[in-house]
Amino acid sequence: MPPDTDHAVRCHLDDLLAARGMTLAHLAEQVGVSVVNLSVLKNGRARAIRFSTLTAVCRALNCTVGELLSLEEEPDTDGHAG
Repeated sequence: MPPDTDHAVRCHLDDLLAARGMTLAHLAEQVGVSVVNLSVLKNGRARAIRFSTLTAVCRALNCTVGELLSLEEEPDTDGHAG
């Protein structure tokens, strides 16, 4: 299933895990969430995330919400981000 295109939120979990030398399985264990659920988030297929899960992920990765998630700007009709 391709990622939803009706939102512009992007998850940077791969980058944060790599920077910290952590596996998704280790993060899942620390956070108390299944690897499958974190994989859905990592791959941009999540439709929602609980604040408690978001808090736990950020604490485990020692990052801010803004480092984990960002809003990708929609391109203008001329193809430029706007």
